[in-house]
Amino acid sequence: MTSHADRRPSQHSAKTLESGQAKSYKSPPRKLVCFFEKSRGQWKAKCLEAKTSVKRLSNRIRFLAKSKDHWKNRVRELEADMAKLKAQVRASAKEIEDLKKTLRSPI
Repeated sequence: MTSHADRRPSQHSAKTLESGQAKSYKSPPRKLVCFFEKSRGQWKAKCLEAKTSVKRLSNRIRFLAKSKDHWKNRVRELEADMAKLKAQVRASAKEIEDLKKTLRSPI
């Protein structure tokens, strides 16, 4: 167990403070420790939240890119099918016209 003397803030010499090596706080260490732990915890939580958000968004981007490629391919397939059907309709219409012409003309 630590004695009361161990809990007191260490007194920095004037030489240490002038050189900027250590910072002296006016608040007691027990309050500072709590404050710094809370601050560190908030920083870590903020960082983890941002990391999770970045991960979620990157997964969403990957999913949307995959979906976009899938639907582009599907549209290409359907356009090709539509072109084939249009060609068949034109061929059928031409065939019907040819039949009409042959039926009208006297033999």
